[in-house]
Amino acid sequence: MPSSPITLVGAPISLGAGKRGVDLGPSALRYANIGESLSALGHPVLDLGNIPVPSVPELGPHPRLRYLPTISAFCADVAERVAEAVAAGRIPLILGGDHSLSIGSVAGSARGRDIGLIWIDAHGDFNTADISPSGNIHGMSLACLTGHGHADLTGFAGRVPAINPAYVALVGVRDLDPGERQALRDSGVRCFTMQDIDRRGFSAVMEDAVRIASQAVDGFHVSFDLDVIDPREAPGVGTPVPGGISYREAHLAMEFIAVSGRMVSIDLVEDNPVLDDRNKTALLGVELIQSAFGKQIL
Repeated sequence: MPSSPITLVGAPISLGAGKRGVDLGPSALRYANIGESLSALGHPVLDLGNIPVPSVPELGPHPRLRYLPTISAFCADVAERVAEAVAAGRIPLILGGDHSLSIGSVAGSARGRDIGLIWIDAHGDFNTADISPSGNIHGMSLACLTGHGHADLTGFAGRVPAINPAYVALVGVRDLDPGERQALRDSGVRCFTMQDIDRRGFSAVMEDAVRIASQAVDGFHVSFDLDVIDPREAPGVGTPVPGGISYREAHLAMEFIAVSGRMVSIDLVEDNPVLDDRNKTALLGVELIQSAFGKQIL
C-alpha cells in the first residue's frame, strides 16, 4: 500500500477480559519495535502513548456487565483519539489490550463516515448481558458495534449501529457460546468459521471478507485478535483455542487487506505477555501489522 501516516495509540485495558496481563500488550508490542518496523516501510509514525486506565476501576452494578462504567469511559477516550487521527488524515493503529477497546476504536473510525469491518477472531464477541456466561465485555464488542448491547456501549460513533452488519465479515471463528450462535445467525453478519476455511481455503474466504467489508463507501476497519492464530504459534493470549489459523494464513489475511487498499484503521488486540514465551506473540503481531501496511516478500 502507498506510504500512509500512522497514529499509534496504546489501549492497555484488561477489565473486559477474565485475566490480567493483557494490559501489558501495548508495551510488549512496542518492545517488539512496532513503530520502528512501520517507519522502515516508509510510513510516518506518530506514537501518542497509552490512554490511561483508572487505577481503581468501577465495577458497576450489573453482574453481567463487569466494569461497565470504566470500560465505557475508556472506550469513549479511544473513540476520540481515533476520530482525531482520522480527521488529521492518518491511519489509526490501536494496540491492545483486550477486545473491549474495539468498541471505541471501530466507532471512532466510523464517526461521520460509512465503513465496513473485518473481525478476525477465534470468538464471536457477540454476547450481550442477557446471554453472556461471564459478563466479560470483551466478549460483547462486535454485538455492541452492530447495535446490540447496553446504551453506554453502543453510541460512540454518533449513531446506532456504528457498523452496518451487512458490511461485517467475521473470520476464523471456532468457539461460540450457546447464545451467540443464534444471535449471529440473526444478525446479518457474515461468519467464516474454521470449517469454511478448511473446506474452501483461506484465499477464497479472505476474498469474500474483503468484498463484504468493501461494500461500505469509505473503506473498512480491521480488528485482529491474536487468539485467532493457533496457540502453538501465538501462545500469549488469554483465551486460546486449539485449531486456529496458521502463521502463513495470518500473513495472507493481512496481505489481502493491504492489496485491497481499503483499510482505514486497524487494531491488534489480546496480546498477553504474561502468558507468552519470550514475547513470541508480540513479535508475530508486529510482523502481521507490517504485512497489513504493505510489507512483501519480494
